[in-house]
Amino acid sequence: MTKFFSFISVFTLFTLIIDFYSYQGIKQLTEKYSDFWRKLWRRLFWVPSFMALILIVIVFIGSEKEVKGSNFKFFYFVTGFIFIALAPKVVFLVFHFMNDLVRIVKWIVRKLKGLLSKNEDTNFEEKESDKMTRFQFFNQVGLGAAAVTMGATFYGILRGKYDFRVCEESISFANLPKSFNGLRIVQISDAHLGSFLDNSFEEVDAALKRINDLNPDVIFFTGDLVNNLADEAEPWVGYFQQLHAPMGKFSILGNHDYAEYVYDPNDPANAQILADNMKQLETVHERMGFRLLKNETVELEKQGEKISLIGIENWGKGRFSKHGKLDVAMANMPQNSFNMLLSHDPSHWEAQVLGQQNIDVTFSGHTHGAQFGIEAPMLHIKASPSPWFGYKRWGGLYQEGNQYLYVNRGFGFLGFPGRVGMPPEITLITMFSA
Repeated sequence: MTKFFSFISVFTLFTLIIDFYSYQGIKQLTEKYSDFWRKLWRRLFWVPSFMALILIVIVFIGSEKEVKGSNFKFFYFVTGFIFIALAPKVVFLVFHFMNDLVRIVKWIVRKLKGLLSKNEDTNFEEKESDKMTRFQFFNQVGLGAAAVTMGATFYGILRGKYDFRVCEESISFANLPKSFNGLRIVQISDAHLGSFLDNSFEEVDAALKRINDLNPDVIFFTGDLVNNLADEAEPWVGYFQQLHAPMGKFSILGNHDYAEYVYDPNDPANAQILADNMKQLETVHERMGFRLLKNETVELEKQGEKISLIGIENWGKGRFSKHGKLDVAMANMPQNSFNMLLSHDPSHWEAQVLGQQNIDVTFSGHTHGAQFGIEAPMLHIKASPSPWFGYKRWGGLYQEGNQYLYVNRGFGFLGFPGRVGMPPEITLITMFSA
């Protein structure tokens, strides 16, 4: 209960700051409206924030039932509503701040002029023409930008989360055995199957068929099959069974796969529940056709030559679980082999792999690209809030020396029920012998 009231207090303060400051801009925009319309728009401005607070309280009351089940419909309705209610206001707030910044600059300029000439008008009040310039430019542009943000958020919730894209990369390695030249690897990550609603089967099925159309030699799934519990994946077993790759399908666990967000692992009373859930999840992976790697190494063989595939359990920096044991997984590896690593969290690559282990390429996920962003490779634009959360390597291919990291932006979604400018991803990586 204490945590809930702390969260509500912080959220309320945050929304009040956004609302109060944005409201000043709305007051300016509606100043010349008739009395009826001015009062109507100014009162309507506050409605979404009050509704968001009420919905959060309702979610908290039923939170245990919600997260320990497999139906997240109402939860995602609430989070979607909050984003739609607040995101446009944040965007408008930025433009209104530009208004005030211009006003302050003009005031400073007039003050400086007043020091040089006593005949200059040094009053803080702006001329009517200045006011009109502000009203007709920054606030109105801000209102338009807020409308675009709201529209983009609506689209991200309704369709953006189903706009699956294929991201293709080619990597050359001097030490890749010749038999594996042209190896086609498909990677998917962060399915979060509990997030997809009942009407999503057709869209997800179409995405999985696209994977088969890519003719992969091997398929990797890099963690977070579910949000919390293995039950969430049960309806999807038949769909993932259809994925085919002649060299196999391999998977690992992500931070959400341990059910530790709903059952405290430090409480002995939860030990059996967690064990049973993990056993069921392992069975789900097996029925889907995945070889689940838990701190172990397997070899892929082709025409008498071999490469090593290392798969570890989740290891993430900070508060994230650290079940991964790279030293255990690599204990019996062949000498001088070509090594690939499946590790859910890219922070593990930075902490324990980069420059420290003989690992040629690592496949990760976890970040989702924050599910918001903009990418325009032709213009060299790649932006996401992910670095705000400590992930400077959050999506795509990265290289340091002779080591590579690929971070998949995620197949599903979590928290926010959509994707805006950051489509769900299917990765195709082709590896060549240099």
